[in-house]
Amino acid sequence: MTSPDQSALTSAKKGSADLLILALVDERPRHGYDLAQLIDARSGGTLRFTLASLYETLYRLEDAGRIRGRWVERAGQRRRRYYRITPAGRKLLAARREDWGRFIAALTEVAGVRPA
Repeated sequence: MTSPDQSALTSAKKGSADLLILALVDERPRHGYDLAQLIDARSGGTLRFTLASLYETLYRLEDAGRIRGRWVERAGQRRRRYYRITPAGRKLLAARREDWGRFIAALTEVAGVRPA
């Protein structure tokens, strides 16, 4: 059973997956494992996605035309699918950033939550 604290974090994480992925592939094309590692590292371990849930989100974003993947083969490495953002993905990213900005501002105002 998850604690109330863990439940709230899990809910927030689910709502942030698109934003996190789009923001990272907006920087440069990335593969799924790289995305998982970056999210974990940049959040100091607070945000972790199972590879299954991360790939499910990648496939959904690709099906929706928000990202585009292509297979890349490099000598001595296994084949990887690299994802890059599309114009539709950039539009969604901008909207999600605005939504999250308003949400964080509201938390700050109402609950006294301050960004770290």
